[in-house]
Amino acid sequence: MAISEQVTAIGKAQVEAALRFAEIAAQGAEKITEINIKTAKAAFADGVKNLKALSEIRDVTELPGWAALVAQPNLDKATAYGKAIYEAAAATGSEIGTTLDQQIGEFTKQVNIALEVALKSAPAGSESAVAAVKSVIAVANDVYDNIVKATKQLASMTEANVAAAAQTGVARKKAA
Repeated sequence: MAISEQVTAIGKAQVEAALRFAEIAAQGAEKITEINIKTAKAAFADGVKNLKALSEIRDVTELPGWAALVAQPNLDKATAYGKAIYEAAAATGSEIGTTLDQQIGEFTKQVNIALEVALKSAPAGSESAVAAVKSVIAVANDVYDNIVKATKQLASMTEANVAAAAQTGVARKKAA
């Protein structure tokens, strides 16, 4: 395969990858939009219900009871909303990460093939230049791997924090 054909193939693969990333992002945005619409509808219905309950209060001494009755469910719903948004965003991020890993692996493979072809047709004495390029690619791959590991650790810590916050909300609800 000629170098120009390899470059064309790499370019085509990158366009396909960009389209896949756009598709994943659109699906994630759709999930978040669905969550927002569902939450807005529920909040409106709850607001109407709470307003009706408030309008039925005939004595000022009933206000603290009404406020307590409204506060905890609203806190629980806010926690559930935040968790749902986080889960949708995390799922989208995970899918993008997986796709990115695949694309980088394929791109690296294609570049290595192109380098091998170039090495075979390169003039004598250019081996050190090709070796230097391979070394740069290896270092870039190592840097990328370290970034991926750090990102996964951050995502894991964030997920643990979200789970802890949700558990705190459940514990408060049981205590009340």
